[in-house]
Amino acid sequence: MTIAVTDACIFIELHDLGLTEQFFELPCEMHTTVDVVNEVLSEQAAILHGFERRSKLTIHSIEEDERREILSLTFPKALSENDKTVLFTARKLGAIVLSSDRAVRNYAKRLGIEYHGILWILDQLVESEKICALDAVKKVERLMTKNLFYQNNIELIAEMRKRIKVWKK
Repeated sequence: MTIAVTDACIFIELHDLGLTEQFFELPCEMHTTVDVVNEVLSEQAAILHGFERRSKLTIHSIEEDERREILSLTFPKALSENDKTVLFTARKLGAIVLSSDRAVRNYAKRLGIEYHGILWILDQLVESEKICALDAVKKVERLMTKNLFYQNNIELIAEMRKRIKVWKK
């Protein structure tokens, strides 16, 4: 089974798209860190703790010795402390990283850690029939119109349009 460590931006996007429940139905062992949970809104944190109680999410507390280890590592300045805990935990678990943050994804690539973003998650939701292709198209269109990050990223918009064509077939 795939082990995935998820950052805050993915949880925020899933919440905004109304796909949190479906996400936790994917055949993956989902993990995150307390730092990430503390980064999201209290409503979203409560939802994540609910999935933890249902054993669908493992929330890792970074111990003091692990924090010292993280501090001793060299990370790009673009990474937040929360991002560092995600990458550290993924490396420790041999997991993939789920993030839409370019800096996180670039550093994961540099470390040789497999990484994916919201489009991959949507692909997985469609493939596993947790949502239909038409719903995926609507979700991507919503991302393209409502999220400034996606509106200003030409490469990502091209990839989204490519996905829409595949899902509409």
